[in-house]
Amino acid sequence: MELRDQSMSVESTDKDLTLNEEVVITSNGNEETTVIDTNDTDVSDTDETSEPSKHLSKEEIIAELDNISRKEGAEIARDEVTHLKQLFYAIRKVELVEEKKAFIERGNEESAFAPMPDPLEAKLHELLNNIKEKKAQYTALIEAQRRENLEKKQAIIAELEKMAEDTDNVNRHYPRFRELSQEFKSLGEVPATDITDIWRSYQAAVERFYDQLKVNKDLRDYDFKKNLEQKQLLIDEAEKLVDEHDVITAFRRLQELHEKWREIGPVAKEIREDIWNKFKDASAAINKRYQAFFEERKARERENETAKTAICERIEALDFSSLKSHAAWEQMTREILAAQEDWKKLGFASKKVNNSLFARFRETCDRFFAKKAEYFKSIRDVHAT
Repeated sequence: MELRDQSMSVESTDKDLTLNEEVVITSNGNEETTVIDTNDTDVSDTDETSEPSKHLSKEEIIAELDNISRKEGAEIARDEVTHLKQLFYAIRKVELVEEKKAFIERGNEESAFAPMPDPLEAKLHELLNNIKEKKAQYTALIEAQRRENLEKKQAIIAELEKMAEDTDNVNRHYPRFRELSQEFKSLGEVPATDITDIWRSYQAAVERFYDQLKVNKDLRDYDFKKNLEQKQLLIDEAEKLVDEHDVITAFRRLQELHEKWREIGPVAKEIREDIWNKFKDASAAINKRYQAFFEERKARERENETAKTAICERIEALDFSSLKSHAAWEQMTREILAAQEDWKKLGFASKKVNNSLFARFRETCDRFFAKKAEYFKSIRDVHAT
């Protein structure tokens, strides 16, 4: 029993990734591919330092999914659902292997094998469909709000452009201009495909108001000075982020700085390009480090995939059927446990194969300890007679 526990403990050390695409084996023996939408997940959601808190049974997985299905759409994390689904099918795959093996050992033809229906799998599908529907409803609500925000921002831009054409009434328009600017900034997000265009249109309308109209010089210069001070603070912070040790934190903070930059009005025309280039250069340095970080991580994942595949092949090459003595079984046990220790030292494999490699490794370990248990049981039975 102690050795069995050690083989089972491997999973708790195997880090799981949230996949963009996952392949699972259903109870009817078919492969089922699910594409996961990761648009609403942060980089931190796939942090390779995270580990499962415990080894869950299928019943516990269903219970957790049932709790998730009762939440509001905004509270449901896709990555958590995907992770639980992957764990369920990793367990189910091992069960199907054992079920098929037992079927053949009873003298049946392999081609005649048909897996027994799993009621928990049916419950899994029901819960996943409920969760998917809730998430879809929430997404539709968010998208509708974004479209409404887009229409309101477009209306504001149209009014700003109309004001820019009335060059004789600057003093009368200026209070309304400030009001529209604040209203534009207070509106929420727009659809992702329109973010850049709507911001450019807004900036163009604002800059035209300042550049082409005979705006009161004191008011204009005051705004330009205030905007310059705010943008310089953002530049200073971006330059400091270049040396930030945590690349992910630096990148996420940079996105916040860009949002603030968009909200700040223009500076004097003669320094606009210089100010923007300083901010852009600092941003480019952070983005370069961010890209390099993920390229290095992908390289590590490829190395881990190769190492995990080698471990699987190593233990699969072991001949359990040739073991005829207590000493031979103990020697083989040491080899299996050594392989488990080597596995624990490895991090993620690539996203597409991490879970399937673990299922493959665990199946061989479980098969070995089952064979060992059978051997020692037969020895005890002989001694008992």
